[in-house]
Amino acid sequence: MGILYIVPTPVGNLEDITLRALRILREADVVLAEDTRTTSVLLKHYDIHAHLASHHKYNEHGTSAGVVERLKAGQTVALVSDAGTPGISDPGFFLVREAVAAGMEVQCLPGATAFVPALVASGLPDDRFCFEGFLPQKKGRQSRLLSLRDETRTMVFYESPYRLVKLLQQLAEVMGGGRPAAVAREISKVHEETVRGTLDELVVHFTECPPKGEIVVVVGGSDEKPSKNNKDNTFNKEIKA
Repeated sequence: MGILYIVPTPVGNLEDITLRALRILREADVVLAEDTRTTSVLLKHYDIHAHLASHHKYNEHGTSAGVVERLKAGQTVALVSDAGTPGISDPGFFLVREAVAAGMEVQCLPGATAFVPALVASGLPDDRFCFEGFLPQKKGRQSRLLSLRDETRTMVFYESPYRLVKLLQQLAEVMGGGRPAAVAREISKVHEETVRGTLDELVVHFTECPPKGEIVVVVGGSDEKPSKNNKDNTFNKEIKA
């Protein structure tokens, strides 16, 4: 029987990949990529000549059965997404479920994911947290926000830069504008930045300075209060990769 490897890839700096991940990508019979063009850049950088196949959210229901057949035939399959760990707000869950149901071996390598460095660098408690990823865009969004109003753990969200201000405004309306939070963008890239403050302060900041790049929003739990030291030094920017 073959093995399905879930292989994290860098979210920014191409050096953020493990030696084991590089070995698996070299040895795999096929590398399933969310976007073969994006993955080709990574493989070329490390001189890896792998057989690439497309596997994304629009075709995974049709291709997973064929992947399971490859595994049954003894092939080694590596699954990657454009950045980070497959299955975390990226394609991956469906294939893993199908492989497990078929009795195949699945191994997930430890590695890059955007929310962990954003959470740790936020300055908010990270001993207990909940990962919410992308909130529903329309149906169910308000009810999801309301369900998190009294959440005592630190909360982590993903958001598009074009919708960031709207999310911060909605969070402030539901949880209170004084709730401490942090916005991290461009994790592990040249222009990496973490901006910390209350939700109200972050709304003002990003209204005046529209953000670019990938966004992670970290919000303190319902029992968190703004730091007394933040009043005159709210924002801490330009954390370089």
